[in-house]
Amino acid sequence: MTIKLTVENAVQAKDEIEKLETQGYSRDDIYVFAHYKKRSNDITQALDTEKIGIKEQGFLDSMKNMFTSRGDELRTKMEAAGLTKEEAASAEEELDHGKLVLIAKK
Repeated sequence: MTIKLTVENAVQAKDEIEKLETQGYSRDDIYVFAHYKKRSNDITQALDTEKIGIKEQGFLDSMKNMFTSRGDELRTKMEAAGLTKEEAASAEEELDHGKLVLIAKK
């Protein structure tokens, strides 16, 4: 089961992650996305959540992301985390407005 949540900031993300943990998700099941890579990395590290990597995306998509726009990279990673192509496009628009997207996938 995949759950997508949108929050305004890291404090709200932390609260939602704690709620997800009470529902049986571990931090290894939860991904945090932000439009800017540094913000995403900082929040992921601070909240001890998982990063999308080769394991989730596959080697070819990981390599492709090295040469695509940030929006394309984010959509590909959100699809790897369990969203449909349409859901990932919608979530990427939310990121454009400075929000954070959390995806929890068991």
